[in-house]
Amino acid sequence: MDMPLNELKRALKAGRTQTGCWLSLASHVSAEICASAGFDWVLVDTEHAPADLQNVHHQLHAIAPYPVSALVRAYWNDTVLIKRLLDVGVQSLLLPYVQSAEEARRAVAAVRYPPKGIRGVSANSRANRFGRVKDYFEHANNEICLMVQVETRAAVSEIEKMAAIDGIDGIFIGPQDLAADYGHLGNPGHPEVQAAMADALTRIKKTGKVPGILAFNEPDAKRWIAHGAQFVAVTSDQHLLVRESAAVAARFKT
Repeated sequence: MDMPLNELKRALKAGRTQTGCWLSLASHVSAEICASAGFDWVLVDTEHAPADLQNVHHQLHAIAPYPVSALVRAYWNDTVLIKRLLDVGVQSLLLPYVQSAEEARRAVAAVRYPPKGIRGVSANSRANRFGRVKDYFEHANNEICLMVQVETRAAVSEIEKMAAIDGIDGIFIGPQDLAADYGHLGNPGHPEVQAAMADALTRIKKTGKVPGILAFNEPDAKRWIAHGAQFVAVTSDQHLLVRESAAVAARFKT
């Protein structure tokens, strides 16, 4: 059996903008609906969603039949959690609240097998098709796409140091947490926060790593893409349901 290839990593490396959908409902049904909608990628969230490892596994099964890349946002930069996500077949990871180059280096070590890292070895997991991919260990490290999320002033100041680390593929801006750290809780549209995000994306782009951001407002998403963002979350299953259900209900009010 052939080694599963990471098409998202290849697309990003080729410079192609990739837009996608956050999966926050912890539902394999909404995961399948969004996976078949035509996005470049879908991301299973475990940080701000009620999804445990088994639920992630179920969502990956629902996504698998469709021509879309699957990512998972871990709930923390935790070596054991990362190992378990990789073993269930995750090849693309987003890690929240990475504050320093040292934390980024730990993340890289967690996704790589020895001697380049510390990932625990399982010879029979979904990642290697239950042992059927005979050259899995030879190629596994190269098929991981690892992005870290910067969400504070301190993390933003470390962008160049993080980007210099081999194994970091992209740096993702978290607008809400960054706004909170700047003293504008719940207001990522504040001019100070907008300026900080624009500067961060420019700096990431200059390093040669992938700049990413979350922007569920369509004009914002298009503006950030024009600014150089290459990996952009443009909506979520939860956002779509909240917005559209309210819109339909409002149209039938007398």
